Amino acid sequence: MDNYGGVRYDLQADDGWIETSIKIPVPCTGVKQFEADAPAYELKGVFYCKPLEIIKSVFQSEQAKKFHYTPFKLYQQQSFLDSPDIHLHSELYNADAFIEEHAKIQRQQEKYPSLHIPCAIAGMMLWSDTTKIGTWGDQSMWPIYLYFGNQSKYDRAKPSAFASHHMAYIPKLLPNDFHDFYKEHYNTAPTEAVLTHVQREILQSIYGLIFDNEFMEAYDHGLVLKCVNIVQQCLFPCLFTYSADYIEKILIATTCMLGSHPCVHCLVDKDQIDQLGTKSDTKQHETKARIDSEECQSTIEKMQKWIFDDGLSVASSYVEAFLKPFSWVPTQNIFSNQFFKFGMNFYNLLVPDVLHELELGVWKAILLHFICMVHCLGSKNVQEMNRRYDHISVIMFSSLCVRF
Repeated sequence: MDNYGGVRYDLQADDGWIETSIKIPVPCTGVKQFEADAPAYELKGVFYCKPLEIIKSVFQSEQAKKFHYTPFKLYQQQSFLDSPDIHLHSELYNADAFIEEHAKIQRQQEKYPSLHIPCAIAGMMLWSDTTKIGTWGDQSMWPIYLYFGNQSKYDRAKPSAFASHHMAYIPKLLPNDFHDFYKEHYNTAPTEAVLTHVQREILQSIYGLIFDNEFMEAYDHGLVLKCVNIVQQCLFPCLFTYSADYIEKILIATTCMLGSHPCVHCLVDKDQIDQLGTKSDTKQHETKARIDSEECQSTIEKMQKWIFDDGLSVASSYVEAFLKPFSWVPTQNIFSNQFFKFGMNFYNLLVPDVLHELELGVWKAILLHFICMVHCLGSKNVQEMNRRYDHISVIMFSSLCVRF
């Protein structure tokens, strides 16, 4: 322990880790200044890996021999002749989104005859989760993981597969350090709104480092690589999913936490949450789905200009008048800025997180509460609930069918 060199001892440059710092322009209410001239808070100790280097390493490794480069549809054939087949969604390479992206790059290849090598998708799946690293104290780490959907989920689940690739570590905003910086430049303490704003900017800036110009060039034109099967391929990195808990999702989606429209996928009003599960609610999820747009980008850019150039508060009523109807926040989203031109609606990246929403979190707590309520109503109701659960069909007599 005496010779331990800290985080730099574990995250070394030889393993592809880059140590850098990010600078965040910090506003103050009543202070008019251009964003470029505003005091910039420098956050040091940011560690990240370039995703292209991870792709090169993984797709040239032995585990890539089992990767799927050509997607296909998976169906469940019913044993009854009059029953239609069921389209299954088991792996990422079974998903319609993966199949559509694969077809898109094949069409793109037809436009460029010089690109005579096979083209394939490198399906990227992102995870992030703040993790407590000790039983005592409040020490924690905030890693960003990268998985590849070309690999079967059964292989990804094996610890021996080393399928989880650490891509970055998000540093925690140090309150005392930032308070001193803010006091030095503005002679006042930062408000909660400013602290939250800076935390959002930190996360987006880190993703700005990850999705740099080199990555975006490969995202658009592909990365020519000799894979482990000795076949030269043009791999197109493609983002498909981002899994995180609710707190991190709102930071990624740059929406307001528990705002008037708390969901990161739709614009359903907060006072309509009690209708969850009804037919009308399901329809609203479809008709009020969040869709990235140039209007959103320009509105947020205008709000940032007001905050810096006109000295408005981050939580000003003038700013809120434009942002609150959509639960937006005055932070530009790197996913929107970088991927909107490719037709991506980044809100669709944020998939349900089974760990936090079901196994450890929301649904488990709700189910336990329902069970307690039923027990309070008497044993007759408990028996009825058990009877209903017993009648839920689990086993289906069928077979699987693969279609390309």
